[in-house]
Order: sequence, then C-alpha cells, then structure tokens
Amino acid sequence: MFMTIARPAVEPQGPDTVAVPGSPAIVELSPRAMHARLLENAALRRIRGAERLRSKRMEDADYWLHAAPVAVRKACALREEKSFAPLP
Repeated sequence: MFMTIARPAVEPQGPDTVAVPGSPAIVELSPRAMHARLLENAALRRIRGAERLRSKRMEDADYWLHAAPVAVRKACALREEKSFAPLP
C-alpha cells in the first residue's frame, strides 16, 4: 500500500509554531497576569494535595503540597524582577 504524508490544511502562524492548527495563538502575558497565573497554580497545587490527603494517597499529597511553594517563590521572584509593589 502506498502512503503519503499530507501537510495539514491549516498552518500555524505566529510565535507558537507547534500549536495545533486552529488553536488560538499564545500571547505574551503581562507581568501581573503571569503573577496571577503563578499564584493560581500554587492554589491549585494545594487543593490537589488536600484531595490526595483525603484519599489517603500520601506520596501524591507530599508531592503536591511541596510543589505549591515553588510556584509562590516563582511569583515572588517575578515581583522582584519586574519591580512590583512589595507584598504586605
């Protein structure tokens, strides 16, 4: 059987060259938006950790609960780097 590799009908455009055709382009986030996203990520990690604790999955819970402060440290570093107002 003869097979050919066909190029997709829609080619990705913009900065994200590995995007799935038809998906929205990834835009550069502002420092405040990135900071908010990092804090949201930390909160979601804590929630996952609490869920794992309730289901008695201690190894998973340890991972998620120890991963949450990493996102908070990244958010703090971003604040210092971009000279935001200091956190209270």
